[in-house]
Amino acid sequence: MKKDIIFHPVDGIQVAIVRQYNELNQATWDVILINKKNVPISNVFVTSQGYSAPEQQRKEAKKTSTLRHFFPEIAPGGHVVVEPIMEALFHLYNQYWVSFFVDNQVYDKKFIFVPDSIVEDHMVRIPTLGLEGILHE
Repeated sequence: MKKDIIFHPVDGIQVAIVRQYNELNQATWDVILINKKNVPISNVFVTSQGYSAPEQQRKEAKKTSTLRHFFPEIAPGGHVVVEPIMEALFHLYNQYWVSFFVDNQVYDKKFIFVPDSIVEDHMVRIPTLGLEGILHE
């Protein structure tokens, strides 16, 4: 049963929302999962969802579709693009629930980007990716 599963603290895993420019010089945004561990992570499952603030939900609830992504393995120091994200969703809570295995032990963590946190003032250089973006650890 779920209560019998021991969930250890998650470290060495990051989620970044990065900005790049396409051939038309238009900004595009991607969500990237980064493995900073010295070991591979396997059976990686990412569930993403956007939703409005709880106090706003009584007035006009906004919620995106729930998307699920699976990656068989992410190498040590590696990363994967989870999904593109549209700027129109930056005013919502953007949640990425990441589950994975290391040596047959399950790990689980939610990464939540709060509304309006994906802005120029919060962007940092992400050396692992060589890009600028918002980094969540």
